[in-house]
Amino acid sequence: MDTTTMRATTAGRARRRPKTYGGDRICGHGVCETKLSRYNRNEYCFQHAPARFPRMRGEFTEEYMAKNS
Repeated sequence: MDTTTMRATTAGRARRRPKTYGGDRICGHGVCETKLSRYNRNEYCFQHAPARFPRMRGEFTEEYMAKNS
């Protein structure tokens, strides 16, 4: 009879540590004193960060084109 074995290891620790961006940072907005997390790579807090819009894919509908042309 053929015997098959499987070997496994414990989960252990993650291979890489999360990036940190320095401690004791505050929001870059002039009057805001919000302390930023060391894991937050942005210069500003959420309230003062510039708006970002996701890239949209696809086509415009005929209805949209009729309204906005």
